[in-house]
Formats: sequence, structure tokens, C-alpha cells
Amino acid sequence: MAKFQEIMPVAETELKYRTPYELLVAVILSAQCTDKRVNMITPPFFERYPAAELLANAVQGEVFELIRSCSYPNNKTKHLIAMAQILTEKYGGEVPDTVEELMKLPGVGRKTANVIASVIFNLPALAVDTHVFRVSERLGLTQNAKNPLDAEKQLIRYIPENKRAIAHHWLILHGRYVCTARSPKCAICQFAQWCHFNTSKLSQMHADDADEMD
Repeated sequence: MAKFQEIMPVAETELKYRTPYELLVAVILSAQCTDKRVNMITPPFFERYPAAELLANAVQGEVFELIRSCSYPNNKTKHLIAMAQILTEKYGGEVPDTVEELMKLPGVGRKTANVIASVIFNLPALAVDTHVFRVSERLGLTQNAKNPLDAEKQLIRYIPENKRAIAHHWLILHGRYVCTARSPKCAICQFAQWCHFNTSKLSQMHADDADEMD
């Protein structure tokens, strides 16, 4: 983690938001959708529904039209309205501050709950998305993790509590811009010497060279 601290002393979410409610909506929308797309959707969405109380009384068709360009707009429309209704009725429109309470909201899984808990409430929660799952495995921070929860459990064994919130951003940004799923930029990666993916690729290249010499 010291190397990440050196390379990215400041690392934070690329989702644009002003309030906990806005971040919650943005993270729900970001499931299997790019942050860039979400940031295009949310300005008109928040202009129409600036608070949970307004979203709670929204018409599904109107919400759908505002988010239709993101992935799974039908499901997300239902989740957003139901989330806002519970937020309004049970929490007075305020976003709860624990992972357990957050996960009771429609459309909020463990990853989303961990993002809100760490970004908004600065809790030592570590969200594992596809980028974090891939990068942590390649760098040997996890070993044969079966799923995101398994990866999370392995990561928090070695990452100090006060670094977990930023560690999520370190890993996700590295995965988004350098250690991509396809054609990772190994030539510019400052972690290449420790990377299992890079090592296996080099081993294969050496094996190919040996085959050509035979």
C-alpha cells in the first residue's frame, strides 16, 4: 500500500455528488455502468429529484426516462424509488451510516454499502468491484478469491483500517486506467514487478521464444 500512497496520495470517487443522498443514487446507477455515463445522467436527475422525499413520490415512467441510457434502467428505476421511500419513511430522508442498515435499502448490495460507508462516513469499509477484484488478484493482494466478499475478507487482513477507504480508490483507479481487463498497460505499470499477470505473460513469452529456437 505504501507504493499506492506514493503514486496516488489523493484518490477519490469519480462520481459527482453533493450530498449523501446524491452519492447513494449515483452508486446505485453505477452498477455495471461507467462513472462517465452516470455523471451524464445525474445532473438532470438531481434537478428533478433533489431529495429522497421527492424521489419517493416519483412516477416510474419519469424516472425511467431520466436514467434510460444506463444499464438495467427498469430494475434501477424500481430500486431508486423503493430506496427513496424507505429512506423517507424509516430514516427521515437521511442516509443511514452503517453497512448493515445501508444493505437493507433496495438496490444496495455490500459493494454499494461499503462505498457509502467509506466515502460519506469515513468508515473502514473496503468496497470490492470488478476492478478491485481483478487488480488485487493480479498483484497478489488476494489469492484465489471465490467472490467479492472473499476478496474483501482477504484484503482487510493486510490493509490497516485507516487505509481501507482510500485503498478502494487506489485499486479501482489503477484497474480503470492501467491494469485494465483487456490489454493492461504493463509497460507503464509501477507494480509490474509484483504482478502475477505480468509474470505469467513474461513466462509465456519466454516459452514462445524457446519454442521458436528449437
